[in-house]
Amino acid sequence: MSFYGFARGVVDVIFTPIYRFKAIGTENVPKDGAVLLCANHIHNLDPIAVGVTTKRHIVFMAKEELFKVPILGNVVKHLQAFPVKRGKGDREALRMGLAALREGKVLGLFPEGTRSKTGEVGKGMAGAGFFALKTDAHVVPCAIVGPYKPFKRVKVVYGKPIDMQPLRERKASAEEVTELIMTHIKEILIQYK
Repeated sequence: MSFYGFARGVVDVIFTPIYRFKAIGTENVPKDGAVLLCANHIHNLDPIAVGVTTKRHIVFMAKEELFKVPILGNVVKHLQAFPVKRGKGDREALRMGLAALREGKVLGLFPEGTRSKTGEVGKGMAGAGFFALKTDAHVVPCAIVGPYKPFKRVKVVYGKPIDMQPLRERKASAEEVTELIMTHIKEILIQYK
């Protein structure tokens, strides 16, 4: 068993009984090939909620600060997450994200770049659109529906992949594509709130 599989099992046993994670639409996550999985961000536990509700290994882009936290930093590295410097164009993070997708992996992103304090979906950063346009990855929107309160259900809803072909063909901007992804996430959130 991989470290990721072991960690997911441990986390599932600890957190699922408390937050009663319920996955909806997991059939929308392709079983193989590159997937760009984009979710809203409402809590520190969002990567765990997404990680335990999908069968595939997700490579997360995570804020650089996490890698500096004792013990947690090593765990995050072993889960094959990679750091991103927030608030500036991080070429190394973009390169690593592209490499993961070109290897047929699932890249997990929270396009807002930070947690929403209101629970509303904020503006996404252009990185999500960049990855969607530069690869042939399936782009799957995901809505996490809280609240994260003990013994209250947290729903993780996976939407149908967004058809990126027309946007790729007309060379849409990364900002436009990110906006489209965020619109899909908002629509799922409205439907399942």
